[in-house]
Amino acid sequence: MTISIEEVVQKIPDWRGKSVETQPLSGGLTNTNYKVTVEGIPFFVRVPGASTELLAVDRQNEYENSKAAAEAGIGPKVIYYLPEDKVMVLEFIIGKTMSNEALQAPGMPTRIAQSLKMLHSGPRFFTDFNMFRLTEFYIKIVHEHEITIPEGYLDRMPTVKRIEEAVLARPLPTVPCNNDLLAENYIDDSSMLRLIDFEYSGNNDPCFELGNTCQELKYNEAQITELCEAYFGKATASKLARMKLNMIMSDVGWTLWAAIQQKISTIDYDFWGWAIERWGRAVEKMDSPQFESWLEAVQKSD
Repeated sequence: MTISIEEVVQKIPDWRGKSVETQPLSGGLTNTNYKVTVEGIPFFVRVPGASTELLAVDRQNEYENSKAAAEAGIGPKVIYYLPEDKVMVLEFIIGKTMSNEALQAPGMPTRIAQSLKMLHSGPRFFTDFNMFRLTEFYIKIVHEHEITIPEGYLDRMPTVKRIEEAVLARPLPTVPCNNDLLAENYIDDSSMLRLIDFEYSGNNDPCFELGNTCQELKYNEAQITELCEAYFGKATASKLARMKLNMIMSDVGWTLWAAIQQKISTIDYDFWGWAIERWGRAVEKMDSPQFESWLEAVQKSD
């Protein structure tokens, strides 16, 4: 059973006997989030959702990596942690929660690259992240729990295998990645784009991070190229191809995440519609005339 915000407040000794106000925050797709103001000081409280182990969320990993991201200067500081309830109390970042529209503004891909370079050059994370292995885990959950997935999904697994073989031909060193950078996981504090929500964080190919966020933000070719150039210094054919293939894998994996959420989540959200949208994008790219050239380019040296 999920702990209530009132119970969380009672469990933090420093808050006892003080003026405390709680306010639920919208936007979470896995957890319940709150702004808790104690004697005028705001905190962000994240209470985990039910059955998130079926989504491959490791709360210890999230906690350790949140601390590392804060040390890198890009994530919020972890103020308190309740290990028995997996509840984190974080620094409340004062700033603008970003949207897809806001991140379409000129120069935003470059600002994103600057933030990602801060995270990626920070302390190594607790565990690794690999979307190919996560997809296999989700397929297992789908079978065990008889979860509906988009038609033709499993038929595309040989193509997914080709993508993995191609990106492994010339692997990049892994770096600490968030791996789930939706627009809402960026907060503009006026000096930089801060990063939040490290549920799926882990050491990974940096091009998964770049490709994933491009896919989430629905970036066009020019924006993808700008992000690549700002991050690597030059937008080479190999790096762009690696990003494009990881854009596909982002949608391949998160399609199953959404399908599982459709069955287990108590949040009022059209997860099935999201799964269908993601799978449609993945199929469109796998069937595109450029797909074979991406497979070739990613295996060549810059």
